[in-house]
Amino acid sequence: MIHVAVFGYGTVGKGVVEVIDRNNDIVSAASGDKVSVKYILDLLDFPGDPNEAKIVHDVNVIISDPEVSIICETMGGTGAAYKFTKAALEQGKSVCSSNKELVAKHGAELMKVAKEHGCTYLFEASVGGGIPVLRTLTTALTAERITRIAGILNGTTNFILTKMEEEGAGFDETLKTAQELGYAESDPTADIEGHDTARKISILSDIMSGHFVDSDNVPTEGITKIDKSDIALASGAGFKIRLLGIGDRYDDDSVRTMVAPFLIEKGHPLAGVCDVFNAIFVTGNILGDTMYYGKGAGKLATASAVVADVIDAARKGSSTMYCGWDETPVKAADSSSAKSRYFVRVSEADAAKAKALFEASTDIGVSDGKAGFITGPVSDSAVEGLDKSVIENMIRIYE
Repeated sequence: MIHVAVFGYGTVGKGVVEVIDRNNDIVSAASGDKVSVKYILDLLDFPGDPNEAKIVHDVNVIISDPEVSIICETMGGTGAAYKFTKAALEQGKSVCSSNKELVAKHGAELMKVAKEHGCTYLFEASVGGGIPVLRTLTTALTAERITRIAGILNGTTNFILTKMEEEGAGFDETLKTAQELGYAESDPTADIEGHDTARKISILSDIMSGHFVDSDNVPTEGITKIDKSDIALASGAGFKIRLLGIGDRYDDDSVRTMVAPFLIEKGHPLAGVCDVFNAIFVTGNILGDTMYYGKGAGKLATASAVVADVIDAARKGSSTMYCGWDETPVKAADSSSAKSRYFVRVSEADAAKAKALFEASTDIGVSDGKAGFITGPVSDSAVEGLDKSVIENMIRIYE
């Protein structure tokens, strides 16, 4: 019998228990023995819940039980989740996590602790929900030198941008719709300001580079400046706007990361990713481009990825799945000379003044009194030095 405990009985935690129960014959067969949830750790009691009898409030009950060999951490945050995860690993219990914040901050450290105590720390669900991208990067693509990872990594922002595009609605009303449908939290800051995406691209860049990429150091811009004029002007020019997390790896092994909205040509695979779906575009030096698409969040999609990690942990074959990623800070690329083309939105009256700031520009139209144009390549340092008093918004072109 493989006894499992779940830390946190929220949406994902309930999903983990449901997946193990509903697909128990499949999960058990793949694991090599019967898999059963023995404990669920939570502050609440959940009276009337089918799993009420498994609820415990003291983590030490689980940590000290020699029968429990695998823990699913679905708590979130870096406080108790970090403390409890480290304690479990130090007792030789493998941990499977969906906690992107914890992995982004302490993943390399916790993997080291796991290796020292003969267990494993797995976190497929922390990046793409149900999309098996980390497993792919560390198994199927191990012969590749990955040079770029670019992803739509947040379902909330992708839903908002899709609805603005389809319905011609403004940002504020579309955000309200997302909240009413349960796609956005009452406090949506982490999503709409790009912090959630920054954590995920830092984890992906960790795996790509083998070193620690601090999510706090990822230049991050959200989608709050985007309005319906941006959407209309971009669409008329053959583009869609999507929030991307990007990690680029250069020949000297330095890495540049960023989170920002981009204009993407409508023919590009990432432009076709709509609503709450996510996608990760991976570029290798031999294989070229591949893309991984699916539900990036949600109760059962995320839980499915956690339970897949449970199976890997049970097989005792995954202790080195993320080998090569250490706690050494990554070498940051010098981006001062990096160049991008930009979409620029200004009032129609200020168009000539704004275009004079750039060496080259191409008009793309007018919408609701707003003019749009696309610049030639401009360096980051030049953009920082611009007088932006007449510029209402600037968005990079994805290339």
